[in-house]
Amino acid sequence: MMGWLILLGFLVLLFGSLLVIGKLPRAAYELTGAALLLSVAGYAWQGHPGMAGVSVEPAEKPNSFDDSSIDARNEMGERFGSAKEWLVFSDALNRGGKHGAAANYLRNGVKEHPNDPDLWVGLGNALVVHADGIITPAAQFAFQRASEISPEHPGPPFFLGLAYAQSGNIDQAKAIWTELLARSTDDAPWRKDLESRLAAMERAQPSLPVEPKPAN
Repeated sequence: MMGWLILLGFLVLLFGSLLVIGKLPRAAYELTGAALLLSVAGYAWQGHPGMAGVSVEPAEKPNSFDDSSIDARNEMGERFGSAKEWLVFSDALNRGGKHGAAANYLRNGVKEHPNDPDLWVGLGNALVVHADGIITPAAQFAFQRASEISPEHPGPPFFLGLAYAQSGNIDQAKAIWTELLARSTDDAPWRKDLESRLAAMERAQPSLPVEPKPAN
């Protein structure tokens, strides 16, 4: 009801403005009134004057960011250095569901610090989150770049394997993590977590037995 009263009040105000300010001639009264009534009819047909206003929120993706990935990254990072403030701020953006902004922020980070493997790992993670768990070519490039800068860095293979696992490519994740585990020292802080993840994968999807090769 309130919507109708506001609409009618607006029409009266508009018609009055046409009379006083626009000096509408008397001969045009009926034509102008008919046009205004026609607009009301059109609004009544397609609009919803009695409906309460709807607040439109910015289009953002659901918050798929996992805080546990920060703990894993902290274990595998090279104590960050210049990457720390970039990673902390991008984490805050991801927590708020601003995944695109987080990825763009880290793109700027690798431009300023192109030889920082932790920033490249963070960018790879942000791109995967922004793509709803899909490993895009840009994310693969980021992980690969981190590996090229620091071949012994455990972050790139770990998070690439994690992305494959989350997207359902279990065999690829197993292969990457098995190789990482093989080159990890016994006292590596990430070893126990990696072993646990591999064991859980094996329980969920056991590896196929290797068939013996036929004798010649």
